[in-house]
Amino acid sequence: MQQALFGGGCFWCTEAVFLQIQGVQQVVSGYAGGHTTQPNYDDVCGGNTGHAEVILIDFDENQINYNQLLDVFFATHDPTTLNRQGNDVGTQYRSVIYYLNDEQQQQAQQAMDALKADGINVVTELSPAPTFYPAEDYHQNFFAKNPTQGYCNFAIPPKLNKLRSKFTTLLKTH
Repeated sequence: MQQALFGGGCFWCTEAVFLQIQGVQQVVSGYAGGHTTQPNYDDVCGGNTGHAEVILIDFDENQINYNQLLDVFFATHDPTTLNRQGNDVGTQYRSVIYYLNDEQQQQAQQAMDALKADGINVVTELSPAPTFYPAEDYHQNFFAKNPTQGYCNFAIPPKLNKLRSKFTTLLKTH
């Protein structure tokens, strides 16, 4: 088993996307990259903690590799907007890859360089993994538990549709 730590805006969105991917065993929503310890949702949403909303992904490298996760990450959020994803604005919604080892750092840098070579102005932060703080229990698997919630109906289906259209071979078959 391997892990990946990504921030691509609201963790409800990124979690819903990565839970659909084969080889992904678990996704935990949380916070990372800030200057406070034991952050909570209200503090992070206030924008003063420095933390980003992130997901910690446990994946089976025999079923999916880190580069494939990077492909999904970049395709299902906007890596060109600084501290913003759609209507979600603030440093807590920044695009960030926290690498857990040198190989992840190299692969993420190569992916970003390839996007830039294609003319995409990637502003994704690439940094060593800081301490990860799991979010409160009610945030875990949020979309599955709250499919009729307004934000979920507005923001998550387009991301899942993009995932399903671009990455059919990576989807779980349930």
